[in-house]
Amino acid sequence: MDIGENIVRVRERMAAACARTGRRPEDVRLVAVSKTIPAERIRQAYEAGLRDFGENRVQEAEAKRPALANLDITWHLVGHLQTNKARAARELFQYIQSVDSLRLAERLNRVALPGQRLPVLLEVNLGNEPTKSGAREEEVLRLAEGVSLLPTLELRGLMVVPPFFDDPEGARPFFRRLRELAELIQSRNLPGVSMRELSMGMSHDFEVAIEEGATMVRIGTAIFGPRQ
Repeated sequence: MDIGENIVRVRERMAAACARTGRRPEDVRLVAVSKTIPAERIRQAYEAGLRDFGENRVQEAEAKRPALANLDITWHLVGHLQTNKARAARELFQYIQSVDSLRLAERLNRVALPGQRLPVLLEVNLGNEPTKSGAREEEVLRLAEGVSLLPTLELRGLMVVPPFFDDPEGARPFFRRLRELAELIQSRNLPGVSMRELSMGMSHDFEVAIEEGATMVRIGTAIFGPRQ
């Protein structure tokens, strides 16, 4: 499997989705989800031009980072974060996409170093699936209001993992609803809050997500192949 060729194909599909809705390809960031992927394959993806990588677990990222320390990577935490891992997460990641409670946000705020500002997204569980993390839809505005008061966090948008559908079109209403929630929060003009980022869409459905306004897509299998 040629990771470079996979990246080219993914970018071509992203560009086509942008063209269908009059968007610019450069306005959608490709985050390569590298959970379970060894450091040498992450390096191959980096050499093929990727700079944003997403990990699901603090411990796994911690184990990989030394072998990749010389690379200019922006690391995103895209999986559930426990409050007792908040300090390590702030040290390891430049972006946390999975803030799902005010308790977690407050913990991330408390463990910051002086002068640190950490970009975060709020994860929303729009499908109300008990097996998935994320704040419930009706909690999101209040959560955004709470995060806006935390001086070391910079709230930049929302993230969603919708229910899985065999037909990617099934995810469209969830992507659309996330965009509507972002617009609602933006309309409140909360201090220090912008809804510039919508992280939505994975290997199976990222084209639909882009058509609905995604500014970040989180792609694993389409780049690295099926996980073992």
